[in-house]
Amino acid sequence: MNPLEFGLFVQGYVPEARSKVDPEAEHKSLIEETEYVIQADKSGFKYAWASEHHFLEEYSHLSANEVFLAYLAHATERIHLGSGIFNPLAPVNHPVKVAEKVAMLDHLSKGRFEFGTGRGAGSHEILGFLPGITDMNHTKEIWEETIAEFPKMFLQEEYEGFQGKHWSLPPRKIFPKPYGKAHPAMWYAAGSPSSYAMAAKKGLGVLGFSVQKVSDMEWVLEQYKTAVQEAKAIGAFVNDNVMVTSTAICAETHDKAVEIAVNANMNRFQSLVFRYHDTFPRPEAIPQWPETLPEYNAEIIELLIAEELLICGDPSEVRAQCKRWEQAGADQLSFGLPTGVSYEDTMTTIKLIGEHVIPHIDTDPVHRTTRFRQAV
Repeated sequence: MNPLEFGLFVQGYVPEARSKVDPEAEHKSLIEETEYVIQADKSGFKYAWASEHHFLEEYSHLSANEVFLAYLAHATERIHLGSGIFNPLAPVNHPVKVAEKVAMLDHLSKGRFEFGTGRGAGSHEILGFLPGITDMNHTKEIWEETIAEFPKMFLQEEYEGFQGKHWSLPPRKIFPKPYGKAHPAMWYAAGSPSSYAMAAKKGLGVLGFSVQKVSDMEWVLEQYKTAVQEAKAIGAFVNDNVMVTSTAICAETHDKAVEIAVNANMNRFQSLVFRYHDTFPRPEAIPQWPETLPEYNAEIIELLIAEELLICGDPSEVRAQCKRWEQAGADQLSFGLPTGVSYEDTMTTIKLIGEHVIPHIDTDPVHRTTRFRQAV
């Protein structure tokens, strides 16, 4: 079993409760999230993922994540910086421009970049770029047409060019080339078991931004690990890797952590997930927007902890909760921060996990993706 690695996932969350009382809420949220990543670098986290979303009020104001990541490439030293995601659909971002951004960030970070792709959040985002589409699966066709072209753009001295249904390019030399060996590890943002299997077959790591409780995910992780053994990699190497996400709150005591969770308005964040990600199956308990889930009390928080849907507690409890994901077969656990938790409490979570959790679980000083890339 591989040691579980740790990451952060940030997305420019600007809740209404904050923006109503602070005209600089958006600015402060974005700057604070750079500071979370900088602290995570100091605290021994191995990865930081930044979203790309468009038009998703409150939920994610982090649209130009390549700019955000370029800043962090200079501000950090060891942590790997990932696109969670870059959207490579031609109507959103021309694939050649995406390849150029990836290679440039690989240089600026000195080989610390992770290349994650996906197809967008849901109809509100997708229809902004693809008006008139009635079947959201249309984006899969565009992504499938495009994804295998990136390694060619990275590795061919002169890219052979492409003539497809949705985009085309004559033969051209594409600069810069990635830094160091081959190219950054490639990942796919997956939400369903079939997407995990598809990613495995292509040799892609999975960014599991939509996960259930640990016990419900064990068979999905096992299926990925079985399928990836027979991968026909589209890139220079197989990125045998599954990242899963969870909200995490760590405090000096269990009661303090629960108190922070109760006051974080996580019910609104969870409601926003299903407001915009309308391609996700909607659980019966999730109301239709603008109705939101009822506010969480301590009893609900304790239930979420018991059901393994929330990592929350003192350092020893959080360590045990993280070990469950390792035992389930995950390669990386990334914490979605913040979800309404204050700056001070978020910083405390990062520092406590860095001091009391990571050293006891991630005993490998080398990033897993670095080992894959160096082996080419």
